[in-house]
Amino acid sequence: MEKWDSNEGTSAFHVPEWMQIQFADQKQEFNKRPTKIGRRSLSRSISQSSTDSYSSAASYTDSSDDETSPRDKQQKNSKGSGDFCVKNIKQAEFGRREIEIAEQEMPALMALRKRAQGEKPLAGAKIVGCTHITAQTAVLMETLGALGAQCRWAACNIYSTLNEVAAALAESGFPVFAWKGESEDDFWWCIDRCVNVEGWQPNMILDDGGDLTHWIYKKYPNMFKKIKGIVEESVTGVHRLYQLSKAGKLCVPAMNVNDSVTKQKFDNLYCCRESILDGLKRTTDMMFGGKQVVVCGYGEVGKGCCAALKAMGSIVYVTEIDPICALQACMDGFRLVKLNEVIRQVDIVITCTGNKNVVTREHLDRMKNSCIVCNMGHSNTEIDVASLRTPELTWERVRSQVDHVIWPDGKRIVLLAEGRLLNLSCSTVPTFVLSITATTQALALIELYNAPEGRYKQDVYLLPKKMDEYVASLHLPTFDAHLTELTDEQAKYLGLNKNGPFKPNYYRY
Repeated sequence: MEKWDSNEGTSAFHVPEWMQIQFADQKQEFNKRPTKIGRRSLSRSISQSSTDSYSSAASYTDSSDDETSPRDKQQKNSKGSGDFCVKNIKQAEFGRREIEIAEQEMPALMALRKRAQGEKPLAGAKIVGCTHITAQTAVLMETLGALGAQCRWAACNIYSTLNEVAAALAESGFPVFAWKGESEDDFWWCIDRCVNVEGWQPNMILDDGGDLTHWIYKKYPNMFKKIKGIVEESVTGVHRLYQLSKAGKLCVPAMNVNDSVTKQKFDNLYCCRESILDGLKRTTDMMFGGKQVVVCGYGEVGKGCCAALKAMGSIVYVTEIDPICALQACMDGFRLVKLNEVIRQVDIVITCTGNKNVVTREHLDRMKNSCIVCNMGHSNTEIDVASLRTPELTWERVRSQVDHVIWPDGKRIVLLAEGRLLNLSCSTVPTFVLSITATTQALALIELYNAPEGRYKQDVYLLPKKMDEYVASLHLPTFDAHLTELTDEQAKYLGLNKNGPFKPNYYRY
């Protein structure tokens, strides 16, 4: 295939013909989709740890349907293969319908599949993945397969798997090891089954949270001799990679997808702007107008949450440690406070920091009766839920992912998803946004896999700007959007290539 030649810097590359940004004919390519179809968006991640919770109102099954552990079952797909472990292979037909619906809202991946499958840019790639296993992830996995890769997959989250989708993937021949409601032991067992396979060794890693990378480092460090690179999309996973790099222990190149423009702006900002309201409304049926809300953190996730709640008429306060983000909050019309200053009066507390112990037991003790507490940040560490599991407090399950925690004096708070990620636990995430993230992951895998030796050192890299622009361009035809093209004179005046990149790497969108 056409290699990605380096012209300037370590991450510059020559764009293959199939990846050229198209202006005139893209509309026809993307608009070949049904005009009337039910939209059902089921999932994924702003990344979270393996214990984050997830539920889908659209899931066809519940973990209580069959108490037998999938590890104790002997299942085979219609082709006679048993190289998988899912809840029930008979659910494959339902899962296939979910995947087909997701395909309609993931135009870029479908276009990438169509354009690049002739060249097979991932021919010979053996990708081991650990992400949320949802309909949207299935579209990504099948795209990687169409581009020539062999894949083995586990779930990055013990609650996020859609059992019917896992079954559909297993029926299609993908070795998938995941089911909703895994134990911690099951979680690591599934990862090990993906990695420890006789006659098959991965040469690429796609991770969400860093657990897969950690497991290989811990159990099979010699595998890294053949691994060409790691693609990581989560805050925690990227943080772990930078720690390894700083300590001199990162032995392969890694691509930081989390901090790409397309991931930060679209997955974090625009996605959370919609899903925060969805999650709160589904779990509490509350009215937002007039409610006092404190949002802890004003990064991209916090910005999305604040904008949505403000638009619904809520009174929004913000806490921040970063003076730049704090100033942005003030300029956007939000009152910057310390949590202690408003904790007694607010109706809703939302964490969006990616940190730990942002809401402590002291804060929880001081909250007003019926205060709603939830997390939209990275993992389940932001709210000190463990401090609430004491004899003097009573827990009452109200509905799925909704608990009352009751104090001896009768005061109660409403805790959502046990402090785990609200939008993935209690609602759904727009499929279109996941298309952007998944396309970015696919291109990062292609870049690392095909990069000539020496282009990438044993370090963590950001996605080349050209890739971000390409991902965005693939999604524009969905909106019947038409890019303006620079004239030769204009391009020369600005010192740009007519086809991009259009902004320097330091540009802040």
